[in-house]
Amino acid sequence: MTHNRKMAWEGCGCAACVAPSDCRTLVLPRRRFLAAGAATALAGGAMLAARPARAQTTLGPDAALERLMAGNARFVASDLHSFRDDLDVLKAGTVDKQEPFAAVLSCADSRVPVELVFDQSIGHVFVTRVAGNVATTEMIASLEYGAAVLGTPVIVVLAHQGCGAIKAAVGGKAVPGQISALYAPLQAAVEQGHHDYEATARINARIQADLLATASPVLSGLIGEGRLKIVAGYYSLDTGTVSLLA
Repeated sequence: MTHNRKMAWEGCGCAACVAPSDCRTLVLPRRRFLAAGAATALAGGAMLAARPARAQTTLGPDAALERLMAGNARFVASDLHSFRDDLDVLKAGTVDKQEPFAAVLSCADSRVPVELVFDQSIGHVFVTRVAGNVATTEMIASLEYGAAVLGTPVIVVLAHQGCGAIKAAVGGKAVPGQISALYAPLQAAVEQGHHDYEATARINARIQADLLATASPVLSGLIGEGRLKIVAGYYSLDTGTVSLLA
């Protein structure tokens, strides 16, 4: 096995430096650990080994969702573990393949950085983004690929606080260009939310999750086989918390 950096795998039999779940220790050279936006100096020349990449698609739907939510708890606590991942290993191991353990249909809003919100890194989450997190044909096709080809066992439709697409759809005012094309897929949520922004955002996430689960024979088939779960969630900008919606 050839590496760009000096590494020693103990008991590793995986390809492209990506260790499966039964791989053991990755010994790495001296490095610094970047955490929560600031470099932390390691006193006395201490060393911190980066975490090896793990196989993703061995997880079931419940375990995958649990991993996502655990990552969000770390994000809320400003204790991001993903910064400990060795990026050289992750990049090398995902050149020829990807094995994301979850997929997210998120709004395009810049305040919702999906990987950070769930404390994940390269190759971990299959992310699709569009204003209003609506399940358009293109989004459904992408998520079908993620579930059927890549094996992602969970899809989260992630709404968020202060969504501009929701506010525009609720207001129903004239807008430039093709922005109004978002109004139609959001209209059912606007009506059910009685023109309340945050209620509409939550309702829309549920509607889009249900659409994914029922309108796509590919996704509904995987759900029926117990290989996929689709859930709706809501991200609070002020707290950083993701809440799952019943």
